[in-house]
Amino acid sequence: MGSIGIPIKLLNEAQGHVCTLELTSGQIFRGRLFEAEDNMNVQLRDITVTARDGRVSHLDQVYIRGSHVRFFIVPDMLRNAPMFRSRAVRGRGVGLARGRATVNRARGQQNRGGRAA
Repeated sequence: MGSIGIPIKLLNEAQGHVCTLELTSGQIFRGRLFEAEDNMNVQLRDITVTARDGRVSHLDQVYIRGSHVRFFIVPDMLRNAPMFRSRAVRGRGVGLARGRATVNRARGQQNRGGRAA
């Protein structure tokens, strides 16, 4: 199995923050994200629900199946989350080959070439 994707990581980072969900039925839920699972099932608390016809109601707690969610809106402050900094593109030459060159330079000319002197 592969690793967890960036959208799931972002959803996990959003726990504890106020998020907005739109369901496939057209309802909009806005509340504090209490828990998020890898299959995008979420639990919200202190929710304001807006129905398709515009009626607004309040719920204390709700559990929503991930397959019923059309999209999530998370706070903009998560743009600066540390998980995105580790994804920075590395410069040219960084990696295993560059490390080998540094080791060879430190050793000097020994063990280089075909003949031993």
